[in-house]
Amino acid sequence: MRHRTPLIAILGATALVLTSCAGGGAAGAGKDAALANGKTFTQAIATDPGSLDPFITAMSVARGIDRFLYGRLITIKDDGSMASGLAEKWTADTKTATFTLRDKLTCEDGTPLTATDVAANISHVVDPATGSPLVGLEVQPGTTAVGDDAARTVTVTSGQPDAFLLQNIGNISIVCGTVLKDPKALAAGKGSTGMFTMTEITPNSQYTLTRRKDFAWGPGDWDPTQKGLPDKAVFRIIPNETTAANLVISGEVNAAGVLGPDQQRLETAKLFSTQILVPAGQLIYNQADGRATADPAVRKALTQSLDLAQARQVFAGEVPTGFVTVAPNPCRADTVKGNIPGFDAKAAGAALDAAGWKLGSDGIRAKDGKPLTLKMIYASVLGDTGTAAVELLQSMWKKVGVDVTVKSLDGPSLSETLLSTGDWDISGAGVTVGLPTSLTPFVSGPTPPNGSNFASIDDPAYVAAVTAASAKAGTEGCDDWAAAEKSLLTTSSVVLYANIARHTFANKATFSEGDGIDPTSIRMYE
Repeated sequence: MRHRTPLIAILGATALVLTSCAGGGAAGAGKDAALANGKTFTQAIATDPGSLDPFITAMSVARGIDRFLYGRLITIKDDGSMASGLAEKWTADTKTATFTLRDKLTCEDGTPLTATDVAANISHVVDPATGSPLVGLEVQPGTTAVGDDAARTVTVTSGQPDAFLLQNIGNISIVCGTVLKDPKALAAGKGSTGMFTMTEITPNSQYTLTRRKDFAWGPGDWDPTQKGLPDKAVFRIIPNETTAANLVISGEVNAAGVLGPDQQRLETAKLFSTQILVPAGQLIYNQADGRATADPAVRKALTQSLDLAQARQVFAGEVPTGFVTVAPNPCRADTVKGNIPGFDAKAAGAALDAAGWKLGSDGIRAKDGKPLTLKMIYASVLGDTGTAAVELLQSMWKKVGVDVTVKSLDGPSLSETLLSTGDWDISGAGVTVGLPTSLTPFVSGPTPPNGSNFASIDDPAYVAAVTAASAKAGTEGCDDWAAAEKSLLTTSSVVLYANIARHTFANKATFSEGDGIDPTSIRMYE
């Protein structure tokens, strides 16, 4: 089996954000700026994406580039509605989906993209030899797909009931059949079926793409001759957020995502922006055998030790209402209120005493001679604000006798730690999802290396609620999805305490943003 690249949706650093709300504003060249042809759209990205194989990577920076390279069967809009992509029409329930492809679809080399090719993409995801982390997330185990080239139809039969089968299958990146079995070609972004092709890769520097002039299958009745479409797209690796912000203001870079304090001066500059809501304040406890946090009493005590409202103030964030923070977000019940233990340091200390973790003369609790020392990791993309919030939590835990060491990690290192080494106790890396089904493989099912349940969560009530919800189409199962979320919170498997907006600011360009910027939406200005 090929190495399984971790599938973690972390703050847009390695995200699976399905879609987002597009903001408004000036294009950075004045409200009367004219659309311009022949321009290059340049976006700052914080880290090198590594492999661009859309079946293996789930790094948001890689998926953001893949968004430019590979078409999808359908387009999910900001309001959750759907428009055509590679498919011109479709039907679906919880078990079967049928897509009718547009006529005259082509690959980057000019060869036809057939229904057989598309079906082979889906089968490739499910094939155990691929080792795709999309299994259980966008494609259920045991799923089959059959293409009829004459009718241009692809029929997908899900291996398990999927409440959002249409959205999940429709969101898969489709590559040309000629590279489907070529890992090196896929890693290099070859086999384009989308708006751009990969022209040049300079690792840890930049990725250059060129627009396909034959691409005509944008969403709906998209016009490939309209003014303002970029001829090229460049992704420049700029790790420092302040540097990226400076380059956007100067116009050297067209777009950059910003989480930290630089947002304020970019807003003052009245630049165009989009935003997605990310769970910056999210804690997940490792329940693997041998971890102190496998004990629900310890998890509850750790949560009770925290003044979450004070921590939320550090982020200047808003109170979460559930796990799903971005569109289409079909179920919008408040599952958080009343389901997370309140701040009570005295009760937390008593619970730890009862669990056998006694306070020592050094102020640190211990059990059977083993100190209660825990490792917490969090995403470096949160910057100084994230560090301040984590250090505040660390100080609160210390007051009840828990010694927590904290470490900031970039996206690849965070994913490697969570799904490979497993050497952690508390994760402060938020999982960002747009559908309740997208959360399921992270909090249930197989653990690494056979699955993405990185915290080894075993919650029968969650599984039962998900099973019930999955048999109901779309919003019919929202009550069950709410029950599933509440179980994760009441068992202190996960703690939600702050959502913050991640903005993407732009100069001399406008666009809409989902799991990366939608290339068909980009318009360039003089």
